[in-house]
Amino acid sequence: MKHSMILLHGLFGGLSNWTALIKHFEHRFDIHVPELPLYEKYEVDTVEYLVDFLGSVITDAKLENIILVGNSLGGHIAIRYAHRYPSKVTKLILTGSSGLYENTQFGSFLKRSNFNYIRERVAATFYDPAVATVELVAEVMATTTNLAKCFSIIKAAKSTKKDNVLMILPEIKTPVLLIWGNDDQITPPGVAWQFKDNLPYSTLIMLTECGHVPMMERPEEFNKALEEFIF
Repeated sequence: MKHSMILLHGLFGGLSNWTALIKHFEHRFDIHVPELPLYEKYEVDTVEYLVDFLGSVITDAKLENIILVGNSLGGHIAIRYAHRYPSKVTKLILTGSSGLYENTQFGSFLKRSNFNYIRERVAATFYDPAVATVELVAEVMATTTNLAKCFSIIKAAKSTKKDNVLMILPEIKTPVLLIWGNDDQITPPGVAWQFKDNLPYSTLIMLTECGHVPMMERPEEFNKALEEFIF
């Protein structure tokens, strides 16, 4: 039976963020890539809602001994789940994770529907602005021009900023791999080191010339680091 791996995307991320990772590992792992229900109507706190959602995904699929991989908001949800259900998670991989500090500008970001402005903001996610393709910018535009989705994003962003995980990090005994972009402008390198200093069983790998989404911008290095950590 294949080992289970769950991949969790970020606030403006999507399933396509994991294409290179899936291609590299799909023959050896049972990979699950749930789409976080950010745009559904719910009254509770977003982080709590998404942790419960992840719990339902894992329970419904009867998954055990999970390798949990999260980027940005996805990392935040992974931290909360791994802390709450330590027996379920064998390895935790965080990349550009929220939960400590994020340099975000969602207010101005979501009030603007100008394509060039959105392209500029999306490009800032990466070290190499060329990674922000027209298709990727168009996906973000589809969100920023939808009022209901904008409100959901703002609610989620406020929830992640409010939910600081620093106090629970020392209690996480699961082995953790931190893969971080040295040029991450959203969760800067200092955030990675704060995670490293407070997670007792963690390893940190910094990738040069890399921004907030290492698995997209440096897929080969990301997959190599992940493979060495898993095996």
